[in-house]
Amino acid sequence: MPTYLTPGVYVEEIPAQSKPIEGVGTSIAAFVGLAPGGPLNTPMRISNWTQFARIYGDQAEPENGPFMPGAYLAHSIYGFFQNGGGLCWVVRVGAEGSDPGPRQAALPAATNSGVEAFRAIARTGVEGDLSVELTEEAPKPSGEAKPEGEGEGEAKPAGDGAATYRMVVRGGGTEEIHEGLTLKKGRSHIMTKVNAASKLITLEETGASLPEAQRVPAAGAYQLVAPSANGAAADVGPGDFEGDVARRQGMGGLAAVDEVTMVCMPDLMTLASNGDDAQLRDLQGKMIAHCEGAGDRMAILDAPPNLIPQDILEWRMNTAGYDSKFATLYYPWIEVMDPLTSQPMLVPPSGHMAGVWARTDGTRGVHKAPANEVVLGANGLGFQVTHDEQGGLNRAGINCIRAFPGRGIRIWGARTLSSDPEWRYLNVRRLFNYISESIIEGTQWAVFEPNDHRLWTRLRISSANFLMRVWRDGALFGATPDEAFFVKCDGENNPPDVIEAGQVVVEIGIAPVKPAEFVVFRISQYTAGAAEVS
Repeated sequence: MPTYLTPGVYVEEIPAQSKPIEGVGTSIAAFVGLAPGGPLNTPMRISNWTQFARIYGDQAEPENGPFMPGAYLAHSIYGFFQNGGGLCWVVRVGAEGSDPGPRQAALPAATNSGVEAFRAIARTGVEGDLSVELTEEAPKPSGEAKPEGEGEGEAKPAGDGAATYRMVVRGGGTEEIHEGLTLKKGRSHIMTKVNAASKLITLEETGASLPEAQRVPAAGAYQLVAPSANGAAADVGPGDFEGDVARRQGMGGLAAVDEVTMVCMPDLMTLASNGDDAQLRDLQGKMIAHCEGAGDRMAILDAPPNLIPQDILEWRMNTAGYDSKFATLYYPWIEVMDPLTSQPMLVPPSGHMAGVWARTDGTRGVHKAPANEVVLGANGLGFQVTHDEQGGLNRAGINCIRAFPGRGIRIWGARTLSSDPEWRYLNVRRLFNYISESIIEGTQWAVFEPNDHRLWTRLRISSANFLMRVWRDGALFGATPDEAFFVKCDGENNPPDVIEAGQVVVEIGIAPVKPAEFVVFRISQYTAGAAEVS
């Protein structure tokens, strides 16, 4: 209490009877995965795609940006921002000091510089700068002798209309010249002939699956450079994804980031692509455990690739068997354009789903189920799920992504993986996360306050005022506030033994709105003016 000794006028600031509770953010995602550049095992706060590309871009091949062969992190984050996401945390996983591998250079296709036709790789032990120069040879007269070493039955390098190439390889203080190279099968094929004769490089036909017109390499000079560390997805193991909470590595690094509300690990699918389903399920289980332990975030799981509805249902129910109110599963994968090859590719949907969640939170609120929403950036689906097929998937908690004629590709499910009907719907779980976290953050002032009736009244008023705003936003069911929620904090739930234990108990009950998952119209024939039957 203030002490007044000198006569005069004094001003006292008296705290308000109740302190307002502000709602916390609900649309902040966390991504753990692979990238060609950027800090390792360090959570970074990213607010837009340009910032992510600058931090996690490929320093060796800047034209590739943050995209990396065999990895899905960049595609997922691009889909997150494209669908309305505004803020996320990114953890790039990998091992410090890993071998980046031999120096390489991509030989692009002549018809499209964004498509890789061949790749030149330095042989072990070659020192110094290494470069490849490829030019197309002038057509030779039809009667000219074949180059030495070519036998009968082979594709002729000249005189049959086929283009031939000349490759000059410089490095290690030497120069190699390879002439008469063709794209036709045989000993004169560019890859076969160079790999047999060169002591400096080997060639890989990375565009073997492309149409024949796109396999023609472009003439030019190419410098071989070392790829970024962790450049290969196969070099990263399950332990890198799981990380360590104490060392703030991998997924464990997210334990110290309190504002995260969604967790995505799209690059776990690299394990599934390699046939390691057991490791995939183990890491997805640890994702769920992480979210269960935090109590304020949801795990967005991806289904394994290349599964038909019967397979994913069997995997979900009998193989994985997840049961959690803090996790949700989406199927199937979505098709996007790969900037590295300019070809369509399938990617896990979790990043796009997180973006739709953020967009729905911003336009409608966290109480709105993030379903019946268009997935922006999706050009197709890995599988077209039918109405009848979705029935079994929906009951198992598998949220389907479906294409509707004239209505685009939409999310057509909003369930968790919980077997408890009370927590069946995703928006209900997220609404409780939002309300509980907001009350926790907004009542920190009450810690160590005198535990008496004045404190009980202030907590009761603050909580009721916050829930009143939530009800007005349409998140709670009921025509009046009394039907929507109640707050109780008095001597009945704070008896002397509770007070002696240093506790104050506030009981809150809310009636969340449930999504209209099944809209039923009952239609019957009606005859105007017909006499009523008593």
